[in-house]
Amino acid sequence: MRKEDCFYLGKIVRKHSFKGEVVIKLDTDEPEMYQEMESVFVNLGNNLIPFFIENSLLQKGNQLRVRFENIDSEEDAEAILKAGIYLPLDLLPKLTGKKFYFHEIIDFQVEDEKYGNIGTITGVNDTTAQPLFEVAFGSAQMLIPMLDEFIIKVDRENKIMHLKTPEGLVDMYR
Repeated sequence: MRKEDCFYLGKIVRKHSFKGEVVIKLDTDEPEMYQEMESVFVNLGNNLIPFFIENSLLQKGNQLRVRFENIDSEEDAEAILKAGIYLPLDLLPKLTGKKFYFHEIIDFQVEDEKYGNIGTITGVNDTTAQPLFEVAFGSAQMLIPMLDEFIIKVDRENKIMHLKTPEGLVDMYR
């Protein structure tokens, strides 16, 4: 399985017992959706390796205690500690309306209510307090706050993000 065909679900953050159990911190708003998984892909040495789950228990909100097949000791668990956990993209629930996954809007055209087409979404910067659309605007990169009140419509069929940018934002990049 290739990383491009998967989404990041979380990370193995600690060992739980001397029998090889580990705790995965899930990076999701709905951790309960992932408590009955049969398998996951573990990122080891830049390769996604399938691991089969014997049992799991959701605890403390977004922490999933997992017992993997063939991970039977603290030493085995130590070898996978800090590894990223991935699942195939087709397991993501489909979103509708103005909700979207960051990866799905890459290469969408941006249609502004006032200015028309203002560029192409090249990425999402989620390292700031407020996530930002990164939009290729000519030779510049425009940063647009990802706020619900700016998003008019997500047209998945035509790959267009319809926005109402705040007054003066587009003019700053002209």
